[in-house]
Amino acid sequence: MQQAQEQDYTKRLDAGLWRRLIGYMKPYHKYLYAIMATMAVSALCDTIFPLLTREAIDTFIGGEGGSRAWFIVRYAGTLLLQTGCIFSFCMLCGKAECGINRHIRKLAFKRLEELSFSYYDQTPVGFIISRMTSDTARLGETVAWGLVDLFWSGAYILITAVAMLMLDVRMALLVLSVVPIIAVVAVWFQKHILAGYRIVRKTNSQITGAFNEGIMGAKTSKTLVREEANCREFSVLTGTMRTASIRAAVLSALFLPIVTSLGAIATAMVLHRGGTEVFSAKGLVTVGTLAAFVQYSTGIFEPISSIARIFADLQASQAAAERVVSMLETEPEIFDSPEVVEKFGDSFSPKRENWPDIKGDIEFDHVSFHYSTGEEVLDDFCLKVKAGQTVALVGETGSGKSTIVNLVCRFYEPTKGVIRIDGVDYRERSILWLQAHLGYVLQQPHLFSGTIRENIRFGRLDATDAEIEAACRAVDAEDFILKMEKGYDSEVGEGGNRLSTGQKQLISFARALIAKPAIFVLDEATSSVDTQTEQKLQAAISVALTGRTSFIIAHRLSTIRSADMILVIRDGKITERGTHAELLAQRGYYYTLYANQFREEGEKRAWEEVTQA
Repeated sequence: MQQAQEQDYTKRLDAGLWRRLIGYMKPYHKYLYAIMATMAVSALCDTIFPLLTREAIDTFIGGEGGSRAWFIVRYAGTLLLQTGCIFSFCMLCGKAECGINRHIRKLAFKRLEELSFSYYDQTPVGFIISRMTSDTARLGETVAWGLVDLFWSGAYILITAVAMLMLDVRMALLVLSVVPIIAVVAVWFQKHILAGYRIVRKTNSQITGAFNEGIMGAKTSKTLVREEANCREFSVLTGTMRTASIRAAVLSALFLPIVTSLGAIATAMVLHRGGTEVFSAKGLVTVGTLAAFVQYSTGIFEPISSIARIFADLQASQAAAERVVSMLETEPEIFDSPEVVEKFGDSFSPKRENWPDIKGDIEFDHVSFHYSTGEEVLDDFCLKVKAGQTVALVGETGSGKSTIVNLVCRFYEPTKGVIRIDGVDYRERSILWLQAHLGYVLQQPHLFSGTIRENIRFGRLDATDAEIEAACRAVDAEDFILKMEKGYDSEVGEGGNRLSTGQKQLISFARALIAKPAIFVLDEATSSVDTQTEQKLQAAISVALTGRTSFIIAHRLSTIRSADMILVIRDGKITERGTHAELLAQRGYYYTLYANQFREEGEKRAWEEVTQA
């Protein structure tokens, strides 16, 4: 089975990307600034300790004399200040990590709410979940702990370099001479570690997607006896991730010992040069200065090693950053113009007081449409529907029926031509205005976890219990609801899995009806239920469509005989148009389709009678 492919990212470590990401964390900048200030003070304290050691050796051991009490006060003060910095650092980093994770996930969820249907058509659910969970968690950890460690390391190296140059320029240059070599090593490792971690993050998204498909399709897998094949395919994915993870981990493990070894070489050079000068006749270097240099030469390579580790973490996290930022910066394909937002508001702050009433006149004026892949679906399509009319769409799979209703609902927009509602181009109204007046019932209805009452109230959040119960009675759903243990307060389960398809469909009808929509869309709403349930749904449809502009995509032609207009769609064009009786009289495609379906249904009923006898 071909797995969906994650987007590839091939850039090297990108400082601009991290700046953009940190820009999204604006509410937590105060924490980051406080952490950096704390780290700067901590780095200064770390640099002071070798100077105090130098003073102690030269003053108290070398016999130069000095106040021990004043020395103890300064040493203890520096130690207390550093302890306070470490406590503050840990507390602030913990708050920053949790807060950043929460904030990025809120932004990402808001963006997902704004994105158009096309994004979900092209992006598997598992990839989205991976971005929202493991990727954002990795970023919170990296920013809160990694970037501030990087700041501390940089500050320590800078302050230490200044201190060494002030003590002895020649020995300082010996220590610093190793830094360019470390930089070259870091560049090489950066390239290869980042490539490995990109594969890890990409494969992780595919694994999450495989989990999602495996769970959602468990019943299908069992009926097709695909358990072994699924495990084999999943094993390939996990094997790819394991190989890439091990390679990246080995490179990271090699990086740190190489840096440490280079630091040891610098320390040896300092000991050789400094020891020679300590014991020379001129006494150019004191024992205390040599001790300070040994501390600096060993200490300066700890933050360099830390920088190496942080770069490795940044390289590992950049793939996550690229995925999260790409989602945050993905623009919806369908959006309102600034003028429309100014007048009518947006999805999160609508100006309902400015919304005009909607009657339901709909016009397709020379509409053409193709998907981003370039596939032409509609070409110069024209249609006028009067308010309150019921229009049925009939045709083969892929003929353009769903595209027509998706355009009506503004899930997509025409690539050419205009769609008018009540005589006005619907792009001059807000998306929320239109979709707040829609009732949409799918072939496979989706219910949310919660109770029946809560699911129906999704249709209109301010609906009263009495209105909910009235909507259920209108679509003949109350009988089965009251037979359940808790009635309207019964749990429907994840996706409504505690209910039958017909029961879920009736609830979805009640949910759509309670919103009092001006435009109703039924997308093969009766095709997956039995004959008895279909009769109930037909009654529900009759109630739901009364006085509303309606579009019905129908597989069972018996459900659309009363439609005001039936359109036969073939290759994105209307080939037949009329009422049920008119189309039968034409004896064209619709007549043939109806006759075949009528014969099949007659044979099915006859067979049921035989089996029952």
